[in-house]
Amino acid sequence: MELSEFFRKYRSVAVGFSGGVDSAYLLYKGLQLGANVRPYFINTQFQTEEEYCHALAVAESMDSELTVIQLDVLGVEQIVKNPKNRCYHCKKALFSALTKRAKADGCDTVADGTNASDDISDRPGFLALEELGVRSPLYECGITKQQIRRELKEAGFEFWNRPSNACLATRIPTGTAITADSLNKVEKAEKILKEFGFSDFRVRLFFGAARIQLK
Repeated sequence: MELSEFFRKYRSVAVGFSGGVDSAYLLYKGLQLGANVRPYFINTQFQTEEEYCHALAVAESMDSELTVIQLDVLGVEQIVKNPKNRCYHCKKALFSALTKRAKADGCDTVADGTNASDDISDRPGFLALEELGVRSPLYECGITKQQIRRELKEAGFEFWNRPSNACLATRIPTGTAITADSLNKVEKAEKILKEFGFSDFRVRLFFGAARIQLK
């Protein structure tokens, strides 16, 4: 399937929008192809203020209004316990909220930015998306991360080479309960590293200390 074919078939699409290159590309192409595409940012304790501001700026750069959904993920026991399949429970909660809001807004299709370079065999969250009927057009159409970055660069978007990001919960070891305090510590530590000029890194909690991973 070509992306143009997808947007001909599904004309009213709600995009789970993080502001990363994948969801940004999906929004860009949908608008370019004349579809009614709306970006939705699901704001939880797992997202940083910087991520929200970036998503807002990216949506504005495409003259698209960003809809923000507030969700308390720390109120979901299966997520807080942080099991190996935490991502499944998290995606289920996030996209259930998005699907409900999208339906109320008149969108008949919900989509995410999973692309053909992603290894879905190692992504329990993808199962949750399938169960909810969320579409992944970039994955379905065989569009890779390399292609996404290239086309965004050619289109003149400055964020084309923005490093891939993952939610703050990924910084907490599996099996360790996730708390607001631990998330705040990680966010503050990573903010300091950004101020020092680092751009592709993670600060992971590790047995009462922190481990910094640089790429």
